[in-house]
Amino acid sequence: MSPAELDDQVQRFMMNPLDHEEFRRQGHMMIDFIANYYRDIEKYPVRSQVEPGYLRKLVPEKAPNHPEPIETILQDVHSHIVPGLTHWLSPYHFAYYPANASIPASLGEILCTGFNVDGFNWVASPAATELENIVMDWLGQMLELPEPFLFSGNGGGVIQGTTGDAVLCTVIAARDRLLNRIGTENVIKLVVYGSDQTHCSLQKAAKIAGIHPNNVRSVKTRKSTEFALSPDLLRSAIISDKEAGLIPLYICATVGTTSSGAVDPVGPLCNVAEDYGIWVHIDAAYAGSACICPEFRHYIDGVESANSFSFNPHKWLLTNMDCCCLWVKDPTALINAFSTDSEYLKNAATESKQVVDYKDWQVPLTRRFRAIKLWFVIRSYGVVNLRNYIRRHVEMAKAFEGLIAMDKRFEVVVPRKFSLVCFRISPSAATANGVNGSSGYDDDEGIANEINRKLLKSVNDSGRVCMTHAVLGGIFVIRFCIGQPLTDYRHVEMAWKVVQEHADSMLGTTYNK
Repeated sequence: MSPAELDDQVQRFMMNPLDHEEFRRQGHMMIDFIANYYRDIEKYPVRSQVEPGYLRKLVPEKAPNHPEPIETILQDVHSHIVPGLTHWLSPYHFAYYPANASIPASLGEILCTGFNVDGFNWVASPAATELENIVMDWLGQMLELPEPFLFSGNGGGVIQGTTGDAVLCTVIAARDRLLNRIGTENVIKLVVYGSDQTHCSLQKAAKIAGIHPNNVRSVKTRKSTEFALSPDLLRSAIISDKEAGLIPLYICATVGTTSSGAVDPVGPLCNVAEDYGIWVHIDAAYAGSACICPEFRHYIDGVESANSFSFNPHKWLLTNMDCCCLWVKDPTALINAFSTDSEYLKNAATESKQVVDYKDWQVPLTRRFRAIKLWFVIRSYGVVNLRNYIRRHVEMAKAFEGLIAMDKRFEVVVPRKFSLVCFRISPSAATANGVNGSSGYDDDEGIANEINRKLLKSVNDSGRVCMTHAVLGGIFVIRFCIGQPLTDYRHVEMAWKVVQEHADSMLGTTYNK
């Protein structure tokens, strides 16, 4: 392209930032860039190898005064940004919980961005609101949620950004509903409950909602109950708080905890809550996707007695971030907590009470058209294929367990329920060569923990795979979660070979003395 042609192109672009021909040209370039990224993703180290502050050394200190062509910007993305990414879509990314994506969801996201509507109420974009109503009922039916959670049953669903948003909104809804009865001066007495495995979003939500830090209960779990929240221990904590003059408010039960994939007993916990009038929220951020499969649906049995339920399609249901689906039985609890009535927002549709205004179901006013990408995913794959997608990952996790079982140095620490496997080098293998003193620990578990920390660091530093850890009952475990859309059996097998190679090196050099 000649300088004159480039200048003409830039001027046209600046005069019309949405010039359709220029959008078409640059859009093709961007799609090609992303397609090539997916093609080449296995070539990159899974976890970024850069040092803190690397990017400031590569980009100018000040913003450019004059336009730069998209070709130059994309080249900088390739040379400066990509090396600083941990590649969450890599088939060798087994860390945390997955971040899903798919062609339909990506194309839906393009439509969301292209339309750029702000559907804070019905009149601001009727299709955005009504499609969200419909998609949330579709998903609720796929999960076999009870009718009271659906719009058809006077409940309803809303797409939030993250689980943190869902928990915050339900904590505030529960708080305001109760304080409207007993008086706002009692906020200092309110108590929320989870387990020591509950996601940290509960603590953050409680802090934002004004719950006293001393009134956030973290009920201890045990390996004997697979780290699930015990209804008996929960009841004991509630009774103790009531005797101290405190007021139980909210319970967060988890289906698929972050650390180990543990499942809290939803039905029995709801029974405890019912005795004391406590709001129950079910956080199924990761494992909720699996519950569209009939063979996993039993994990949310008892949900009919809960007040709210959420899960994240962006974790394991082929939907790009961000997308957290929240259902409530009593939408008025959310609406009373978050509704706004500014003059400029008033309109006939709202006043008719025949429409949903999602601004009153969330913290911010502004909201993205997230429903369209979820609509694309469900229509493009169908329920049958979405179920098979989940099942395939679960089968891969079973295969990984089989590989572990064939190497007597390793053990699975907690039973697998979905696609997360928690494993480690066993204490007997870690101490087999009689070098207990070299680790600085006197007990076998302490030695095993240190060995597994070093193993995980060595594996991750290699860049060939990426995993994370958890500590369960004092035991350091390596988490191996399968759920990325590009992962296949060969990637699982290769990851295990990497683990074995690094274990061979460690046990053969550090402990074979």
